[in-house]
Amino acid sequence: MPRTASRSPHLISGRRYPPAVAVLAGALLLSIAVAISVGTVHVPVGQVLDVLLTNLTGGGREPDPLTQQIVWDFRTPRVLLAALAGAGLSLAGVCLQALVRNPLADPYVFGVSAGASLGAVLAMTTGVTAVAGLGVTGAAFAGSLLSLLVVFALAQHSGRLLGSSLILAGVAIAYLGNAVTGYLQLQANPSELRAVMFWLLGSVAGASWPDLAIPAVAAAVCTVVLLTRARPMNALATGDDTAAGLGVGVQRLRVLLLVASSLLTAVIVSVAGGIGFVGLVVPHAVRLLVGPDHRKVIPVSLLLGAVFLVLVDLLTRTLDRPNEIPIGIVTALLGAPFFLALLRGRKRVLR
Repeated sequence: MPRTASRSPHLISGRRYPPAVAVLAGALLLSIAVAISVGTVHVPVGQVLDVLLTNLTGGGREPDPLTQQIVWDFRTPRVLLAALAGAGLSLAGVCLQALVRNPLADPYVFGVSAGASLGAVLAMTTGVTAVAGLGVTGAAFAGSLLSLLVVFALAQHSGRLLGSSLILAGVAIAYLGNAVTGYLQLQANPSELRAVMFWLLGSVAGASWPDLAIPAVAAAVCTVVLLTRARPMNALATGDDTAAGLGVGVQRLRVLLLVASSLLTAVIVSVAGGIGFVGLVVPHAVRLLVGPDHRKVIPVSLLLGAVFLVLVDLLTRTLDRPNEIPIGIVTALLGAPFFLALLRGRKRVLR
């Protein structure tokens, strides 16, 4: 009997992978253009391209000052920050899920988000961090790094990092940070409380060009490093002993994944606030689409996370005009049912 080639259970595999990556890259560029165009003041996509070309290359038709300000000064930094936040949180999710070998792990489980929230709320309600010259963003980043160091110290056992210890230490620090943050909210006046709640729920409103530098560098460096470690990450998924037998430095790889996921989360949370579900849903969905190979998971997660958050930010600006919905609310509303649908589909595959 003639042999029949076995079909892959994943939607994107083999020859379909390169075209899929190209489609995702095109979808990202298109979503960015549309997101810059749509808003309280509609700017045609053609004018958006003229403004971008004028500022980037010096070509294109000279835009009027109002269009220049709307497109280049206000919307473009906001949309790019949303893309960077989506890409960074998705990469953080990939790192964490590889670290603990659990596709349902979330980058906020290490308490990094709670530490960042505590630092930001402390800056907004007490002004204590102003003494050290830190604003809200600086205080958030300092709080996230402090929580990371505490989790790292608590999770070590005989010089080794254990996945279970990392989760337990992260959950403990997260609860502690949330408790102190809640107390500070009770002490805040009404005007401060509104700003605190909006920040805790996540937002890229008010983004400026300087806000993009650190997230862009962090995402680029972590992407390059993770791509070079994709094969060892695949080996780690088979178990510590098997990975060590294949020549993988398991302890060094665990530390690298911990630092990368925590750094990405800290950087994103410090500039965009608490945005949940992205680092949980996107990597898991990507694994269902392309399989467990991190050489494919990392690029697709990067692109899909960026597209997802750009479109979510667009929804936050258009669903309740002229008001704006915190981005974390929309990611939860979209992410929860989507995640449940993924779980249901996964159960069918396993039957």
